Amino acid sequence: MTDKKAKLESKAKKFIKQEYVIWLTTVGSNLAPQPRPVWFIWDQDSFLIFSQPHAHKLKHINEHPNVSLHFNADRTADEDVIVFSGTAKIDMNVPPAHKVPAYLKKYKASIQALEATPEQFSQEYSVAIRVTPTSLRGW
Repeated sequence: MTDKKAKLESKAKKFIKQEYVIWLTTVGSNLAPQPRPVWFIWDQDSFLIFSQPHAHKLKHINEHPNVSLHFNADRTADEDVIVFSGTAKIDMNVPPAHKVPAYLKKYKASIQALEATPEQFSQEYSVAIRVTPTSLRGW
């Protein structure tokens, strides 16, 4: 592994641990990119995201499973840009969000700020999306 690639992978791991939101870009029915901020956790070898069942991103993923993910970049802090390309799928084997300990730990306060219980959030955001990265780039 090259030194540049190792540094990029190290930075990507740091962002995954520290960042609260990631931008998921799907491809719409008109073939235009459709970016949106989403909550996520890293789960084994993939990103785990929960969605409302009628969200457009689910239709996009079913039609065009190739997606990208990136973090916000802060120009004032001279942060790197990290972009993952990957394949998204609906994962029917994931328990509800409130039964995924890492997800609940990360977002419990935000769920409360929405004036919802974890169970109510799980009912509203009941579809699990799993994004398996296929490549990483950055600058």
